[in-house]
Amino acid sequence: MAKKSVASLQTGSKRLTKAIKMVKSPKTGAYMFVESIMNPDQVNDFFKKN
Repeated sequence: MAKKSVASLQTGSKRLTKAIKMVKSPKTGAYMFVESIMNPDQVNDFFKKN
């Protein structure tokens, strides 16, 4: 199960998005957060891949 969080960032002429995904560790079973800053059109691909 992954929770989604998306925030829009604007720096000058570039438009970026910070996405945060919560993933469950296969070893310990604990949840951890994976975050990435990317173009807005890459957000869906980030949430689909494991």
